[in-house]
Amino acid sequence: MASSEAVGVGTADDSGTITRQQWKWAILAGMASYIDAGSIVALSAGFALFQSELGLSSSAVGALAAIGPNAIGCALGAFIGGRLGDKLGRKRIYKYDLLVYAAGALLIALSFNAPMLFIGTFIVGVAVGADVPASLALVGEFSPAKARGKLLGFTQVAWNAGPLIVLLLAFALAPLELLGIRIVFLHLVVVAIVTWAMRQGLTESPRWQQASASRTTSRHELRSLFRGANLQALLWTLSIYTFWNLAAGTKGTFNPYIIKSLNAGSQAVSVGLTALGFFLGMVATVVLFMRLADRSHATRKRMWGIGASMEIIAFAIYLFLPFNIPVIIGNLVFWAVGAALAGEAMYKVFSQELFPTILRGTAQGLTFGTARVVLGIWSFFVPVLATTGIEPVAGLLVVFLVISGTVGYFFMPDTSGKSLEQIESERATV
Repeated sequence: MASSEAVGVGTADDSGTITRQQWKWAILAGMASYIDAGSIVALSAGFALFQSELGLSSSAVGALAAIGPNAIGCALGAFIGGRLGDKLGRKRIYKYDLLVYAAGALLIALSFNAPMLFIGTFIVGVAVGADVPASLALVGEFSPAKARGKLLGFTQVAWNAGPLIVLLLAFALAPLELLGIRIVFLHLVVVAIVTWAMRQGLTESPRWQQASASRTTSRHELRSLFRGANLQALLWTLSIYTFWNLAAGTKGTFNPYIIKSLNAGSQAVSVGLTALGFFLGMVATVVLFMRLADRSHATRKRMWGIGASMEIIAFAIYLFLPFNIPVIIGNLVFWAVGAALAGEAMYKVFSQELFPTILRGTAQGLTFGTARVVLGIWSFFVPVLATTGIEPVAGLLVVFLVISGTVGYFFMPDTSGKSLEQIESERATV
């Protein structure tokens, strides 16, 4: 096994102690999640205003949603960025992608016609998709073995913070209408440029450098991803994340729309409740996930079982109770806690732990991108399903969450507290 110095995690590897430098790296890498989720919510908040200003049809708005950071654009970036991160290094990706993102977000902010808006949205989606696998691989590769969950969990805090700040800005700037949305995107431009500048001090992942020095051909690497333990891990992470993300993406994109269109609350109430949901998710991730994720395999299974059950309850109550503000708040609370325990944060941890270093970005890019494509297709049907009430949407989401929860609990691998080298060695014999 490589020494702790060789993999860049220092003497804290066994103790689980996180250094100040590792926290800094996690924060800078975690900003990929901030701008990812922030972009999705900013576009959602601005759809109606851009539609009115630029004369877009309903189908054009649907296409805009499909090519952006919540769907196909992000998926394409993840497929490409994840693979290139494994072939060329993590630094090659995170050194440039935020500049591309900033250019796309600036184009959206300054859009005065439909082509500018569509091009900017697509660029933002691709840049976000490329950044996420590289950034998360970097966090996983420099984290101490017994604190990997904590640092990767922090990136999920950033994922909740992005939409929360965007929603608060959009709410405060609502009287400015489209100008307010343009300012929101300018804020994302500034965040991306500042993060890019601060990332210039990051080094290449020593684990990737070590793996790259002894790599085989690209064709052999890709073939190995679809065999044995790697294929099992790919199918498992793809299943739990794709079905979970259908519920998470529906909440993130359509929560305000559904609340308002079904007359459960005003636009201000719908935005406020959505912001509350992201705030609760951020708190639950800090208080629960970051404290528990590294304790043991048994703890992770309990977290997943409890969290998945709460997520199912969050949408099942819509099938039996009236769709009003108290019930919506109940959904927010159950979802926030449940998703913190059995959601994207856990997927991020296992996506780093289950794959060899030389395939880590490729694997996560594939599962992350596929989940976004599926969500993009599903999103076309949500508004139609919701026209008859919340029950059809909620019923299907319950089914999706049962699948994710069941697969996640009964087939969860035991990787807690182990170094990436130990996990890779153990799984090579499977």
